Parts: sequence; structure tokens; C-alpha cells
Amino acid sequence: MSDVEATVFSIQQFSTEDGPGLRTTVFFKGCPMRCPWCHNPESIAPQPEVVWHGGRCLNDGGCVAVCPQGAVESGADGISVARGRCTGCGDCVAYCPASALEMHGTRMTAKDIHDRVVRDAAFYEESGGGVTLSGGEPLAQPAAALGLMRLLRESGIHVALDTCGVAGEGVLGEAVGLADLVLLDLKTANPANHEAWTGVALDRVDKAARLLTEAAVPLWVRTPVVPGYTATENEIAGVARFVAEALPHAERHDLLAYSNLCTAKYAQLGRPFALDGVPLLFPETMERLCEVARASGSMHARWSGPTRVAEAAAS
Repeated sequence: MSDVEATVFSIQQFSTEDGPGLRTTVFFKGCPMRCPWCHNPESIAPQPEVVWHGGRCLNDGGCVAVCPQGAVESGADGISVARGRCTGCGDCVAYCPASALEMHGTRMTAKDIHDRVVRDAAFYEESGGGVTLSGGEPLAQPAAALGLMRLLRESGIHVALDTCGVAGEGVLGEAVGLADLVLLDLKTANPANHEAWTGVALDRVDKAARLLTEAAVPLWVRTPVVPGYTATENEIAGVARFVAEALPHAERHDLLAYSNLCTAKYAQLGRPFALDGVPLLFPETMERLCEVARASGSMHARWSGPTRVAEAAAS
């Protein structure tokens, strides 16, 4: 399976947030969920996507001329891409002399990815780190993800799987058997909210939780704390009770403060961002929610992420 191709949109070296030690995180494209707060909107669609960086553009119009599908268009607001016609061929990206057009998504074999990340094996060994498969949802491309995990295990590299838990039971079970650590993204424990916000029934995540508990694989749980969605005491308490009851072996429960740094990405992809203009949370809010999580049974709760200074302190 080493020659199976995956579509990845980033390979990030020296990450310290996606597992222990220094890590390389491989971001796979494609996700079964549609979370309105997603901070990697380029990860949602499985196919490669072209984006335009206006500040770099020379406005020579050559990219419009070279597109075989007529998907690259020039207008008063600059260059736009007709997503319905774009095939991701990359001709416009290859043409652009200023790198104003960029492709989110590159086809690579599992072996290509392995050979690239293994170059940093010395850093992994020294720091107790390794490689994390993330996304998107890496198991949305199961053959390539499993192939990469096998190659990494054969090379003696610590493997972490960052997953929303929504995959076929056979696929998830096989992946868990190859993982040294699983990072489970748990958005909410409220069934109605989970389906409304992600488009996926909570039952599927619940099944994944039972599988993880039975496998007793080392586990970190990660919950986004998002204004207007999950940033309430009731929500966090519900998630904490779920962790305590369904995932008692979890070593960590990370409450991840919402980030608005993705706003420009949505604009580049021509998609609306549901939280456009919504400010960051206060550190006091995150502290309080962390206390709620611990009081509700998730004893290893902690928080991280960007926050803002309270207006009183700022003035």
C-alpha cells in the first residue's frame, strides 16, 4: 500500500501541539464533518483547490488565458475561481510568475510522505516526538493513511492519529492498532447539536469512543471552544461527562480556544465564515470552562489557544 496516493494540503515540521515532543504533522484533505468554525477550511473538500493571493498578483491576465476549463476569471475584485469548473489541473498555478495562485492539495504516495518525514527522525528521537496524521480527516483516505502508518511503524517512528472518529469500524480499528497515540476530536456530547453543527450523528463518535476504550490505546481528547456553539458551561460539562464515562483512560482533555486566523482562508476559497467578526475568547472564560470540565469528571482538562485581553485591562 506504499504506492497508494493521498491528497495532502500541508506537511508541517516541528509541531508541538499535535502530540508529545517535536512532530511533523501531515494534513490530509477531505472531511466528513462540516463544522462552521473549522479553522482549516482548505481541508474540507477532498480535491485540490486553487486560491488567489491578491497582494502578490501582477494582474497580467495570463492565468485566465491558460486555464483549459475557463474557471479562472478576472473581475473588479481581482481573480476568482469558478469551483464548479475547476479541475485542479494546476496550469494557472504553474503559469503565475508571482505565486499569486496557490494549490491547496498535492498528490503524494504514502512512501513519498514517509520518505519526506523520516528525514527528521533524529528530532523525533531526541524529543520523544514523531509523526501525526491530521486533516481534514486522515481516515477519509483510508488506504493511504493506513499505508503511511505501517511505513512509519516499520521505521520505528511514533505515530499519532488525529481523528474525528467518523470512519468505517474496520478502518478505525485497523488504524488504532497501528497508532501509538490517538487524538480524538470531540465537538459536543449533545446529539442534536452534534448533528446540526457537524452534519454527522453523534452515534458514530460514540461507537468510536467504545472502540478506543476497548483497545486501550493512549488517548488525548480535544474539544473546540467556540463562541455561539460550544463555549458554554452546559456544553463543556456535557463533553466532560462523556469523557469521564466513555473514555476513562484519556490521558489529556484539551479545550482549544477558537481562532479567527482562518478568516482570510474562507475568503480565498469563496466561502462564508459563520464566525466572521466574532472576537476571541477571554482567558478568564477558558479558565472557568476548564474548571467546569474538571468538576464534571474530566480531571485532565487543560486549555490552550489564542485569547484576547479584557477591555478593562486593555484600557
